[in-house]
Amino acid sequence: MSEADLVSRAQTGDVAAFEALYRAHEARVYGLCLRMVADPSRAEDLTQEAFVRAWEKLPSFRGLSAFATWLHRLTVNVVLGEIRTRSRRQEDGTASPELQVVPNAGPVREPEGGIDLERAISNLPPQARMVFVLHDVEGFRHAEISELAGIAEGTSKAHLHRARRILRKALER
Repeated sequence: MSEADLVSRAQTGDVAAFEALYRAHEARVYGLCLRMVADPSRAEDLTQEAFVRAWEKLPSFRGLSAFATWLHRLTVNVVLGEIRTRSRRQEDGTASPELQVVPNAGPVREPEGGIDLERAISNLPPQARMVFVLHDVEGFRHAEISELAGIAEGTSKAHLHRARRILRKALER
């Protein structure tokens, strides 16, 4: 059965069709979440939230883009929404401050001598990591990142510059 058929059936409430879509896209959605939050547990929760939201919003999917593209954008919105909510809670003092991930002093090389880019990305400060992943990994433009993340376009560019500088330094070791 084609993906378009699965989407069409899922839109009518066919849970088995949606499960097939879930199985086909779960790894990619989880990978995106993990790159953006650098925390496997949060990434799992956000993956589940993205699929819950997809199930709820599936009737509004018109097929103007590929399902994977629609799901990708929805996932980015779920992750950014969760990041904004956490940030607001921290500002209000209703949640304990999240630990900032700071690049470690050790090299980011795998035992065989290869570069562990995923670990280097996960060590970026949260805002720089988010912009780096959205721009350099996922291909979003600064204007889109600005709109999605609720930050100025110049701020997006500054975070990307900072992320690249930190990565360059970490990978030179």
